[in-house]
Amino acid sequence: MPDRIHLAVALDGAGWHPAAWREPGARPAELTSAGYWRDLIRTAEDASLLFATIEDALSLGGRSGEPDAETRRDRVRGRLDAVLLASFLAPATGRIGLVPTATTAHPEPFHLATGLQTLDHASRGRGGVRLVAGSTEQERANFGRRADGPTGLPASGRVEDDPALLAAFREAGEVAEVIRRLADSWEDDAIVRDVASGRFLDRDRVHNADFAGEFFSITGASIVPRSPQGQPLITALAHQSVPYLFAAEHADLVFVTPSDAASATGILNELRDAADAVRALEEPLRVFADLLVLVEETREAADAVWSRLQDRAPLTTDARVVVGTADDVVEEIRALAAAGVDGIRLRPARVPVDLEAIADRVVPRAAEAGILRPDDGAATLRERLGLPRPASRYARQEVGA
Repeated sequence: MPDRIHLAVALDGAGWHPAAWREPGARPAELTSAGYWRDLIRTAEDASLLFATIEDALSLGGRSGEPDAETRRDRVRGRLDAVLLASFLAPATGRIGLVPTATTAHPEPFHLATGLQTLDHASRGRGGVRLVAGSTEQERANFGRRADGPTGLPASGRVEDDPALLAAFREAGEVAEVIRRLADSWEDDAIVRDVASGRFLDRDRVHNADFAGEFFSITGASIVPRSPQGQPLITALAHQSVPYLFAAEHADLVFVTPSDAASATGILNELRDAADAVRALEEPLRVFADLLVLVEETREAADAVWSRLQDRAPLTTDARVVVGTADDVVEEIRALAAAGVDGIRLRPARVPVDLEAIADRVVPRAAEAGILRPDDGAATLRERLGLPRPASRYARQEVGA
């Protein structure tokens, strides 16, 4: 019996291929409509996918790195705020986790933390976040508060060779820490609601976060009472050593991009070494491998679609791309499961077409193959991942301390 894993999905506009919006079945006129996103998330939930991540960026060009990203006309431009969108989708769903993307360089950490706590309340314990370190030049120009920052990977391709990128990951670490501290700042029983005495809140059970770091400081408690998961699930995407260390120290779950099962083994080993060096969180880091997928009934049909897409707008990605049938995707999932990952995050090349293929063909065949973890009925996203609900760090203190 192969190792059983979770399946998740990554949602981004019309799909992960930049030419997907021009494909039959695409809905380019609806990308910023509530109904479009409600349809997508319900398709993912009906397929019993564990969670959906929602992409975001703070400039028109996103993070593609293309020199003309802000001005070119053949790419989807315009998006909804991912955290707000996730909160909208929460009451329209009942099981699937909701994990919006958030950039750490510009939003105020307090606002980000309270938005994520609100999402966790709205979803009754299914909220998370994918933190993105750093920012692009255009994002900095949009906010107008920072002149300096990363300008892309250095010539070596290594994050550790760029002081600006290293600073961005240190700042992202502080944001992750503040999200956790503010989530803990209310003890679980801080609200007493004693109508007879007129006492709504036990103020001694609400604590100041009192964080002072390199990039910002926080004094005070969250405005949001403690949410169902205690802390939202914190995730990150990592491609190399410094991001691996960031994830090992600060995240509950990391997305990685192995080229095959053999490289997945190497990444898992590097992540274990990183965790041994820096991880203070009690639970092991969960690891999900990314696969970008385009699914048709035959390989020939899939190849034809992929060629058309690439002719229109070539895709550049470090994620493994699987173009073929549902069985081809399941075999890739099987190999990665055997390598030891905890889950797979599928990036549909076309939305909704490949999302529907994942739901209708990939998930049932993976389930028949005995690869998938069954839904155990646990109420929260953390519980479904086997993660305990963290106790408030302040609850260990004496009341009134």
